[in-house]
Amino acid sequence: MTKMTRFKAWAARSAALVLAGALLGGCASGPNANPADPFEPYNRSMSRFNDNLDDAVLKPVATAYRDVTPQPLRTGVGNFFSNLGDAWSFVNNVLQLRGREAFDSMVRFSVNSVLGLGGVLDIASEMGVDRHKQDFGLTLGRWGVPTGPYLVLPVLGPSTVRDTAALPVDFYVGDLVDHVHDIPVRNSMYVLRPIDRRAQLLGAGTVLDEAALDSYSFTRDVYLKLRAGTSGSAEDGKLPEDY
Repeated sequence: MTKMTRFKAWAARSAALVLAGALLGGCASGPNANPADPFEPYNRSMSRFNDNLDDAVLKPVATAYRDVTPQPLRTGVGNFFSNLGDAWSFVNNVLQLRGREAFDSMVRFSVNSVLGLGGVLDIASEMGVDRHKQDFGLTLGRWGVPTGPYLVLPVLGPSTVRDTAALPVDFYVGDLVDHVHDIPVRNSMYVLRPIDRRAQLLGAGTVLDEAALDSYSFTRDVYLKLRAGTSGSAEDGKLPEDY
């Protein structure tokens, strides 16, 4: 078992332990308690832990990556990982019986993998083929499984009870990186992906801090609306490009 496989196993076990701990740890109470966030005391504590970890480790590394890596190369890296995600989105769109979205996801993955140098170039977007991001948590939601309470996971961040239960499927089945047989290459991809992702969000943290009086509540409310598919727009049922 590789180090990253062990990390994924740890993440899955941690999610289960966090869920159990939150259930046993008591709920927020009082007239101002949010019914969608009964574990708010725990969630706020875990959010502070994640923020401190981000400030100490991930944000500085992502900043250095952004500063030393040319923009075209960063774009190619982001396109590559997004292309891998299109394959899992295709599976989930099929499971949700979303025919058009499944077809678009299949076309995107095929075109970008072949003509886009393995996904480094996003040829499909230039052709006007939309991306329809999906995961197994949203597939469960499509078939009536409610999101359940809001839950903040160690390192992984915002989630819900439903999405936490779906994580092992997303990790072990849907992650194509996990199926790369060259261990050094696979581990390098595991390290690069969160760094690149965090680099893309460097500006978002500043905007959030400036726009929200309580960044925790703002993040929670936006996340729950997104995962429940209740944005009120025609785009319900798919995740936004920058998710």
